Amino acid sequence: MGIQVSQVNKQFGNFQAVKDVDLTVETGSLVALLGPSGSGKSTLLRLIAGLEQPDSGRIFLTGRDATDQSVRDRQIGFVFQHYALFKHLTVRKNIAFGLELRKQSKEKVRARVEELLELVQLTGLGDRYPSQLSGGQRQRVALARALAVQPQVLLLDEPFGALDAKVRKDLRSWLRKLHDEVHVTTVFVTHDQEEAMEVADSIVVMNHGKVEQVGSPAEIYDNPATPFVMSFIGPVNVLPNSSHIFQAGGLDTPHPEVFLRPHDIEIAIDPIPETVPARIDRIVHLGWEVQAEVRLQDGQVLVAHLPRDRYRDLQLEPDQQVFVRPKQARSFPLNYSI
Repeated sequence: MGIQVSQVNKQFGNFQAVKDVDLTVETGSLVALLGPSGSGKSTLLRLIAGLEQPDSGRIFLTGRDATDQSVRDRQIGFVFQHYALFKHLTVRKNIAFGLELRKQSKEKVRARVEELLELVQLTGLGDRYPSQLSGGQRQRVALARALAVQPQVLLLDEPFGALDAKVRKDLRSWLRKLHDEVHVTTVFVTHDQEEAMEVADSIVVMNHGKVEQVGSPAEIYDNPATPFVMSFIGPVNVLPNSSHIFQAGGLDTPHPEVFLRPHDIEIAIDPIPETVPARIDRIVHLGWEVQAEVRLQDGQVLVAHLPRDRYRDLQLEPDQQVFVRPKQARSFPLNYSI
């Protein structure tokens, strides 16, 4: 087993940062801790790393109890959001730092550094300083430094959060390929749902210090366990169960709220069975799809996503009357709330 967290709690003053968390991370997997600010994801990562001590509970790394071990003895690599590179050291010396601390021979250090420069696609840049690199290159140096000591567990705290959107997307793809090569048990923290869906084998959704759901990206999106997961993973319309659009379809649910994905809203020019009248408020072109904001007769506004070819067929325009119906809606038991 790569990582096992058992009934872990952590409190800062009156704030419960992590509450009764149980989590298993399989050896060699790439897992995302996903949640909004204050959800406990970074605290949980720091507890696994040994940078914080739990108030209660146990943490096991590769089968051994690491709860009371020092950071150094845990055999982990840690990558921070803001690189934390040594500005006065070259790329090569930054990567070699941990190896030199462990008194590795110069020959082994040199060979390992060159191997990692090639792995992170920075061959030829070893003699540069961090200030001479782009943000994406600096983050790759940070990853190479973390991997240099051959950690059993790699932990990344929002590793791409400080980068612009294009670089962030490129590095996400690169990290996935890198993991497929090195197979180090990896946990990374993010608040970006798209990032977690694209990179991770498994996603741990956290809220208010607790784990709401653990599953593959497809499981989390298609079968959310709670209203919070449904509303946090991907765009969603949250409607009262009394909305006209559900009365037309005969939806019967005790929960006061119903969840409807934008791509699960059908728009028609003419009335068809189970549709209700609506009016187009706004059209937004998103590139690969079109977003239509439609207003129902009860004043409720829905966001619908259409493929571009469907949008062209309908020839939608603002203030146009249309007819809408849900293709698929989701509700939860009455005792659930967001």
